[in-house]
Amino acid sequence: MIPYGRQSISEDDIQAVVDVLRSDFLTQGPIVPKFEKKVCDYTTAKYAIAVNSGTSALHLACLALGLTKGDWFWTTPVSFVASANCGLYCGAQVDFVDIDPLTWNMSTEKLKEKLVQAKHEDRLPKVLVAVHFCGLPCDMEEIYVLSQEYGFRIIEDACHAIGGRYQDEPVGNCRYSDITVFSFHPVKTITTGEGGMAITNDKKLAEKMELLRSHGITRNPNLMTHVPDGPWYYQQIDLGFNYRMTDIQAALGNSQMYRLDDFVSKRHKIAERYRKMLADLPLHLPHSSTSKYSGFHLYVVRLLSEKVTGTHREIFDALRGKGIGVNSHYIPIHTQPFYQKMGFRCGDFPQAESYYAETISLPMYPDLTKDMQEKVVDALRELL
Repeated sequence: MIPYGRQSISEDDIQAVVDVLRSDFLTQGPIVPKFEKKVCDYTTAKYAIAVNSGTSALHLACLALGLTKGDWFWTTPVSFVASANCGLYCGAQVDFVDIDPLTWNMSTEKLKEKLVQAKHEDRLPKVLVAVHFCGLPCDMEEIYVLSQEYGFRIIEDACHAIGGRYQDEPVGNCRYSDITVFSFHPVKTITTGEGGMAITNDKKLAEKMELLRSHGITRNPNLMTHVPDGPWYYQQIDLGFNYRMTDIQAALGNSQMYRLDDFVSKRHKIAERYRKMLADLPLHLPHSSTSKYSGFHLYVVRLLSEKVTGTHREIFDALRGKGIGVNSHYIPIHTQPFYQKMGFRCGDFPQAESYYAETISLPMYPDLTKDMQEKVVDALRELL
């Protein structure tokens, strides 16, 4: 079976992990800050907080921005559930903005319409999570301008997009957002096994997230209520979590960063081959833009339903039957039973639902060979 995605592990990666296993520190040692600095240097952001998952990074980002009970939180319905759940963790009310039918990212036109209505109804969002779906950056400058007009804070969910660029600048520089979040799950562009990171240029936000990732505990005398009892002393000054990344994970991520640009370049070459080989088939292929350089975490195609014979399910099953490990990214969040209990219904976000009915994620990862890619295309061509 050719998987839709997988990690690429080198001997250098393995050695980096082994070096940590033979060191004095497995968890809170010197490698985590080294990894954080490397990501800061790459993105040009000032601060990075490494954590145990992208979901944890989203949660910390929401907390640092003061999201709480009674606030509104908006995101896109086409993402993994974590992009919305992080708002619920803080007690906020979650709502969605439908996607653009061309880019599959949050529609800025729908966002404008919803903001006008929300202002009239006094339910403007406090925080908006813009998801760079498949690695393609959202229209961040437009979203930022709207944030200045309507007063909401912005988190970039760039879990798909490390190594991507927007307006020829690295995703993660936070030029148009308060915080950017990355994921290092094994199928992402670089991996730490499980892991994530929150990036910001705001020192206070960074300090808040750093405090909350480790139980709300500090060893900084300047933050304590009295002079420390001794060198062993610490204080819990907030209610935090155990969201720390280990040195073992950070060692793998640190090593992988050396190949990040190569990984993304290979993904673009694979995407270009797909574009050429699939051009004559009844498919809607991923959007491209001169102002956006995708991280290409995923390569998603949409069936042009009116031009294919077989149903979406039949084509999906047939591809898997031929050894092609296709997948579907994603089931619209508002259609999940948990969210339907909140009052969301099918039909609420028609573009997202139309997308879901036609989408197939094809294999996309740096070690996908030309022969494997040709097998994928041949199978798809035979079915279509």
